[in-house]
Amino acid sequence: MVSVEAVSVWFGKQTALEDVSLDIGTGEIACLLGPSGSGKSTLLRVIAGLERPSLGIVKLAGVEVASPSAFLEPEQRRVGMVFQDYALFPHLTVGANVAFGLRGQDRAETMRAVSSLLERLGVARYRDSYPHQLSGGEQQRVALARALAARPRLLLMDEPFSSLDGRLRDQVRQETMDLLRETRTTTVVVTHEPAEAMRIADRIALLSEGRLLQSGTVEDVYARPTTAFAARLFSDLNELQGTCLGGCVATPLGSFAAPHLAEQAQARVCIRPQHVCIARRPTNVRGRVVASEFLGEVDHVVVKVEGLGSPVSLRVFGRARLSPGDEIDLDVDASGVIVVPADDR
Repeated sequence: MVSVEAVSVWFGKQTALEDVSLDIGTGEIACLLGPSGSGKSTLLRVIAGLERPSLGIVKLAGVEVASPSAFLEPEQRRVGMVFQDYALFPHLTVGANVAFGLRGQDRAETMRAVSSLLERLGVARYRDSYPHQLSGGEQQRVALARALAARPRLLLMDEPFSSLDGRLRDQVRQETMDLLRETRTTTVVVTHEPAEAMRIADRIALLSEGRLLQSGTVEDVYARPTTAFAARLFSDLNELQGTCLGGCVATPLGSFAAPHLAEQAQARVCIRPQHVCIARRPTNVRGRVVASEFLGEVDHVVVKVEGLGSPVSLRVFGRARLSPGDEIDLDVDASGVIVVPADDR
């Protein structure tokens, strides 16, 4: 449904996007994930037609909508948008807001479509109310109904849940994703929260400083990050330095396979706390407990290991009942270890 080919965007001397290529399949929910200033909102605006690429090609359903020789205006792309601030028309009722994109169609058919969407999203009773009379969650549902009313082939959402708090946010997000999956609406969501991306996406595109670092399924991006930056986004890390010799990197926590690195290349070994465990037998990794915190389902344990400048963090399910000064043996689940080039930030 969406094909972005070598797209760059420059604002004067500032580079907002650099050589970004990305494909999103029909019916997929994709998340553009990255910190502020990474270029994710700019990429969304390029797909929508609100921003022209300086270089590159954008295709929707195989048709060029932006290229050096073509540009299709936003209203001709059959794309719906939901903004962070919802952008509802304050002078129109809820019903009129949802019907706005259906102007020129049969009135009876429009009313049926509006009623069906409002009912499906649980805000039918507010049909004659104005946006300022609604809560944030209700406004978000109305904004979604307005975007879906015209039956777009693609829905673009820019931080759509960020203004909602706590359980309401979880509830509205789940209801929204359920509806989009039910209608098989191809959707691109901008978010800066990795946990949110993992909850809702089929595919994650990770951006940093205008570049696409990695794109893939949620499982791929989490389990096989190509950079330490990507790995850090999804969890805390124990990071160790080493040199690749014979396809492995030796560290005080063990030796880990790195067949993708050149011989004698400097490497960064990234180990998530859940992949470090307390051994029930003596190992070659002996440590002294620095701290142990009870966090409910898990204990967070910090251990000083000989040969490491920084202590090692691990999570123990259940009560570890450890005290500072206790000596323990550690083991590492090598299947969860990530090895990347050391020059990665």
